[in-house]
Amino acid sequence: MGDPSGIKMNVLITDKISERAVSSLKNQGFTVDYRPGIDKEEMMDIIDKYDVLIVRSRTKVTADVIDRGKRLRIIARAGVGLDNIDTNYAINHGIIIINSPKAATYSAAELAIGLMIGVARRINLFNNDLRNGKWSKGSYEGLELRGKSLGIIGFGRIGKAVAGVGKALGMSVNATDIMNIEKEANELGVKYMGLEELLMKSDVITIHVSLTKNTFHLINDKALGLMKKDSILVNTSRGEVIDTKALMNYLDKLWGVGLDVLEHEPPREDWENELVRHPKVLVTPHIGAETREAQERMVDELIGNILEAAKQVIR
Repeated sequence: MGDPSGIKMNVLITDKISERAVSSLKNQGFTVDYRPGIDKEEMMDIIDKYDVLIVRSRTKVTADVIDRGKRLRIIARAGVGLDNIDTNYAINHGIIIINSPKAATYSAAELAIGLMIGVARRINLFNNDLRNGKWSKGSYEGLELRGKSLGIIGFGRIGKAVAGVGKALGMSVNATDIMNIEKEANELGVKYMGLEELLMKSDVITIHVSLTKNTFHLINDKALGLMKKDSILVNTSRGEVIDTKALMNYLDKLWGVGLDVLEHEPPREDWENELVRHPKVLVTPHIGAETREAQERMVDELIGNILEAAKQVIR
């Protein structure tokens, strides 16, 4: 195939992405080394050969990786968050950082809603019982989401999408954000309030924030203490936003918890495994973006952003 872009750059991909992304890059003239699952030691041995590094959430792009990658001009994250990349260090070394923040919006929002419904109706418990030969009809009480108040922490693209579905389910919606979103929230029929008020007034709380030094353990002992009895907590953002050890102390108070993310992925501490096995916890292995549609959108968005960045680099 020809080289329509005129771009000649070497690309290293260290996490699993769509094969279509790999072929699209090759068709644009990039030389691609697809090495999903490569460990850090091996990556460090070869990173100096590449102009572009593409990762998802597994690979940690730390300062020592950036120092070793002397040819690196672009670091691309196939997904939303950039917390696994030392962005400040990279930018200070003249590296362009890009991601694909829009692709997984609806998939992540739908998963959050699915976790809410699953927790509210104890779906995981009924499913496990039936798989184990127990007909447990009548054993667990469920809750309706209709008529409940939904609190959204982080009112960006995903938070707004969740708000729309929540309203369609008959929920009243509250939202909080580090930005002043009052006007935007009002236009969508959402009540804007501070974090503490939201925690105290919401029956269901769902988290959609980036991981920063300000959001690390945002949901801590104090925050959990403010939540209503028999409320539901859902997190599809980053595991470190919740102080998991503190959460363990509040499971009796809460109706249940739905988690797509954990502080360590996969869980490695005894208390994390205890959380995952707890009957009030419904957990999935960080699958917010893992739908066919989101992956297709991610390819298009990511390739487009890489091409724009590459044009800046070669000017």
